[in-house]
Amino acid sequence: MAITLTEKAAKHVNRYLERRGKGIGLRFGVRTTGCSGLAYKLEYVDEMTLDDQVFESHGVKVFVDPKSLAYIDGTELDFAREGLNEGFRFNNPNVKDNCGCGESFRI
Repeated sequence: MAITLTEKAAKHVNRYLERRGKGIGLRFGVRTTGCSGLAYKLEYVDEMTLDDQVFESHGVKVFVDPKSLAYIDGTELDFAREGLNEGFRFNNPNVKDNCGCGESFRI
């Protein structure tokens, strides 16, 4: 499978990279935390590491470490605005349960 971005998410990442003035893409992964066990982590990438898996969607490169890929394979990242709130949304087909606060998930 792959990691994909919606057109809105790709535009948001590209705008941010342009403002930042450097970077080659977005790193997407998971970390252990929260009530349900896993949480998403996103950061901008300046250099690729040797073990990165690279996916490209709407012109944006998404870098994923092999350990995280098992939990997020098939995920689509979207970017949404609702009122004053905005942020990434994760459409992950592997998620079995989310915690009540929305900060973590379980596979």
